[in-house]
Amino acid sequence: MKRVLMLAGDYTEDYEVMVPYQALLMAGLKVDVACPGKSEGDFIRTAIHDFEGDQTYSEKPGHNFVLNASFQYLKLEQYDGLFLTGGRAPEYLRLDPRVLDMVRYFMELKKPVAAICHGVQLLTAAGVLDGKEVTAYPTVKPEVLAAGGSYIEKESHEAMIYENLVTSPAWPGNAEILKGFLKLLGVKII
Repeated sequence: MKRVLMLAGDYTEDYEVMVPYQALLMAGLKVDVACPGKSEGDFIRTAIHDFEGDQTYSEKPGHNFVLNASFQYLKLEQYDGLFLTGGRAPEYLRLDPRVLDMVRYFMELKKPVAAICHGVQLLTAAGVLDGKEVTAYPTVKPEVLAAGGSYIEKESHEAMIYENLVTSPAWPGNAEILKGFLKLLGVKII
């Protein structure tokens, strides 16, 4: 059974943790969701970001998501892939040196990594995008470029694969990023 580590935090986008978590479980994977400073059984608050015609997304309260793994006890060698959720959480998660070390670990070993929306901020902060092509929420473009990556514009429902990375601009791309992540993990659904 393939095992995935999903990093999330308070105000992670609701659909970018709930949908991937449930879909990966449905595909037969073991998914551990963890957050720095929290333990198994604790919860994170999520936010719902919607596209309602304003200059940026709107934000509403989401659900409480119960974590099923303790951050301090994670053993990275147990995982086949890494899923980086979006929303506002990556903004502060990227300040945690252990989170950045985790991202570097998966990237250096070329294990599958999925990053949706603002989750790409963890890749930029970890310094692992030099020469790589990714997509993300459009406001992350300057960070991608500053980190030496190439920002590829995609519609919100699209995703793209580059080497061991699969990225998507926002939660409407859940289906495509999950298809790409499963492909990189070598998981086939019949």
